[in-house]
Amino acid sequence: MATDPNADREVAPNFITQHIDQDLKAGRFDTVVTRFPPEPNGYLHIGHATAICLDFGVANDYQGETNLRFDDTNPTTEDPRFVDAIEQDVAWLGFSWKRKRFASDYFETLFGLAVRLIEMGDAYVDDRSLEEIRETRGTVTTPGVASAARDRSVEENLTLFHKMRAGEFPDGSHVLRAKIDLASPNMIMRDPVLYRIRRAHHYRTGDAWPIYPLYDFAHPLSDALEGVTHSLCTLEFENNREIYDWLVARLFDPPRPRQIEFARLNLAHTVVSKRQLLRLVEDGHVRGWDDPRMPTLAALRRRGIRPSAVREFARRVGITKTNASTPVELLDSAVRDDLNEVAPRTMAVLDPIPLRFEGPAPAATLEASLWPHDVPMEGSRSLSMGDRLWVERDDVAVDAPKGWKRLAPGAVVRLRHGPLVRCTDVEVRDDRVEGVTVEVVPEAEGKPQGVIHWVDHATGIPAVFHLVNPLFQDAQPDLSQPLGELINPDSLQVRSGFVEPYAAVQDADVRFQFERQGYFWKDPGAPEGDLVFVRIVTLKDGWQKRTRQVEPVRTQPKPKKTPQASDFVDRTPDMVASLTPEARKRFEALQAEGLDDADAVRLAGDDQLAGWVQDAVAAGLPAALAANWLLNELPRVQQGRPLGELAWDSGTFTNLLKLLHEDRVTAAAARQMLGVLVDDPQDPAVLMQDLGLEKLGDDAALKAWVTEVLAEHPDRVEAFKGGKTGLRGFFVGQVMQRSQGRADAKRVGELVDEALAS
Repeated sequence: MATDPNADREVAPNFITQHIDQDLKAGRFDTVVTRFPPEPNGYLHIGHATAICLDFGVANDYQGETNLRFDDTNPTTEDPRFVDAIEQDVAWLGFSWKRKRFASDYFETLFGLAVRLIEMGDAYVDDRSLEEIRETRGTVTTPGVASAARDRSVEENLTLFHKMRAGEFPDGSHVLRAKIDLASPNMIMRDPVLYRIRRAHHYRTGDAWPIYPLYDFAHPLSDALEGVTHSLCTLEFENNREIYDWLVARLFDPPRPRQIEFARLNLAHTVVSKRQLLRLVEDGHVRGWDDPRMPTLAALRRRGIRPSAVREFARRVGITKTNASTPVELLDSAVRDDLNEVAPRTMAVLDPIPLRFEGPAPAATLEASLWPHDVPMEGSRSLSMGDRLWVERDDVAVDAPKGWKRLAPGAVVRLRHGPLVRCTDVEVRDDRVEGVTVEVVPEAEGKPQGVIHWVDHATGIPAVFHLVNPLFQDAQPDLSQPLGELINPDSLQVRSGFVEPYAAVQDADVRFQFERQGYFWKDPGAPEGDLVFVRIVTLKDGWQKRTRQVEPVRTQPKPKKTPQASDFVDRTPDMVASLTPEARKRFEALQAEGLDDADAVRLAGDDQLAGWVQDAVAAGLPAALAANWLLNELPRVQQGRPLGELAWDSGTFTNLLKLLHEDRVTAAAARQMLGVLVDDPQDPAVLMQDLGLEKLGDDAALKAWVTEVLAEHPDRVEAFKGGKTGLRGFFVGQVMQRSQGRADAKRVGELVDEALAS
């Protein structure tokens, strides 16, 4: 039988492994060496976990090695407690490093490499402030202005740099800059700063250094010093690759490390930014870095998620070059699958009311299996059933709707692992169910409508239950707003109830499936002596299930809603109802322009956003086009800044959309221009010309590129014709790269199809 050659790989084949395969085949490297380079200024989160799995997994797949290197070049924010936490997290995920290093290990060596750059004429000391340097760096369309210091002699620069090292200058008075190209289209290459003066105590080197290297200098050179072959980093460092390559090319002989970028993980209904996580902690919105609602690895660990589930989640997410938001359900699914075969089944009642027997009680000791039939495990536990039980308040109704499968007057249900019972009475106080009376029904005389769980009144153990739900109400929270207004008020629900004795006496590291409730485990952070269970994950997908809560008044259950295409509650009606009168008018005006309610209400809450849509409509553009770019594209470059703090205006935005609507630029080119215009407003049409982004309409050029791509990859052409039709996307992507995003992807696809069919 044929076997899957990738079955034992920790990282599925992707564009990164393709690069590695090419490098090994060409003999560029003999051994694959990667590194995980965290900054010790906070706790690692789920986004870091995917990077860890990639860095260590790739090296393991190629029988290589991975270094753990702490990027500790910013002494004002770093702390040894974060070093310890990061080491614990990496080890918890199941990975071990070949070497542990710190950027501070190389401070002396990095200083020497900076001296070499000065001696080569590739660096100089500038005595202007960082603000002055930024102001004279130019724009995308205008070159930077050279500092008078750029023409200093090598000897003068060496003298000044050594004085910086000796602490003879005040903070911020001098910097070391690379001498590259002040007219470079890549702004990072316009004489970037390599060293700055900062008198700050370093947790490892003390006060030995009054100057510290910047990340763009320390990172590539540390990679080269360690023999790293493939430096894997997220897309925000794509533009930094040019300075990375420039530095290692000048200071190291081949083989040199190669930087490859991939999309970072963005998880819906949370944030994966250390700065924002720090806000959550410092502002008291959570109980610390390990609060089970947080996305930190410390929090996932405390919540009871196993490292194997996190690794599986990273595998399912995969590696891409496109930033996107990953649904939280993907993590939940991986956790659920991981726990299914290791979590014994027990029972717990989270919102208890008493169940009493009318007539003879079943009083018995029952043997109940710990595992369902589809799990290959054996084991059982004893259950005591006395004359009174605890059952869930939500399992009892006075007037049951059609399809109700739990307790209501006259209804017959089975008590899990026990007898059939018929409800004879429901006790209600202040419109709230407070108890239920049942009678035992002989097996031959009744047909159960459903099964409910229970805990024996006499032997049940009191416990507290923490029900963890997504931290933020919105899938993509607007971080320009106060965090307190964004937090899901039901992100942590606390219940007091009972568990059966088996769950109470097991070891602390055992995970349980409380039947019909979810997966739980004992909170390792609970005060000693308290029995607190944290819900790790619910039993089923869906926002409805995750946010289900016990209501104070429940004499009749709510009928089940018809399943929707989305897993999430449609909060649009609530949002509309909460609009102010002014916002309501904006909402109705946007509706009149054809926007759906969900987009209209999001825009109506901000008078500027709503106004920009109306300006675009007045210019003859579709409201849906403006709404889409304001709601989905702008936040990508906005980086949490309020709209009013951006440099551009409504007119610039409208003119950009005109180019897109008139089919003069592709969406990819418009996104590139958007990143420039928010901070450097100018005529988008002129910017399009200056950057060479006008959409290509010349089939001849496109056909030539298609021919080139197919000629360069004959093996892939043959594989495509042999049945691997997924390679079509590769060919289209290669042509799109040659066009620098100026070509129409649909037309390129048509030409690729024509060429492959010939």
